[in-house]
Amino acid sequence: MNTKAYALYKKDLYSELRTRYAINALVMFIIVAISVILFSIGNEKISQNLTSGLFWVVIFFSAMSGLARAFVSEEERGTSLTLHLIAAPSTIFSGKLLFNLILVFCMNIIIAILYAALFDSFVINNFALFVVSFILGNIGIAASSTIIAAIISKAGAKGTLYPVLSFPILLPLILTVVQLTLLSNQGANFGDAKFELAIVFCYDVIMLTGSYLLFDFVWKD
Repeated sequence: MNTKAYALYKKDLYSELRTRYAINALVMFIIVAISVILFSIGNEKISQNLTSGLFWVVIFFSAMSGLARAFVSEEERGTSLTLHLIAAPSTIFSGKLLFNLILVFCMNIIIAILYAALFDSFVINNFALFVVSFILGNIGIAASSTIIAAIISKAGAKGTLYPVLSFPILLPLILTVVQLTLLSNQGANFGDAKFELAIVFCYDVIMLTGSYLLFDFVWKD
């Protein structure tokens, strides 16, 4: 990653620290989503299957509430033309991707800590497998969300279009990481999860490669 991409990341970081738009949206959604789940469950015991699914459902919808502004904010402030002039498309995508990666990891670590504290059935028996699937899942979410944000940035109905496009693209990833989380809860080893790990790894490679190849056309359109 070159210095311009890092400078773009710092610009987005400082801007977010001033406005706190994405941070506030993510925090509020995480609190509301987990609270609703807890109130819905009550004193009932839920299975590991359901807990693993709900964990990634909260992550998915939290990402939808906070990651859409990666490029939308540039269009709203009228700074996209400046980015066109000062940096190559790949550099711009790298800076935005780095910001979304850090935001996604921070958000999901908080969700994981809250889940472990609040849900008795969310017990990780193979922590290494959970960490690997967690990292690969976050990379896939960040890469997909960044390119989708670029695609919808010039559309009129940005808020509606973002989750509509994200759901079919992220569905294979979410289904696979839910299975990986369940396997890690059950204490399965890496051999038992090699098929799911291969799917998530290939998904990340395809999304990253495809995003860099397509972003040049999306950004200049």
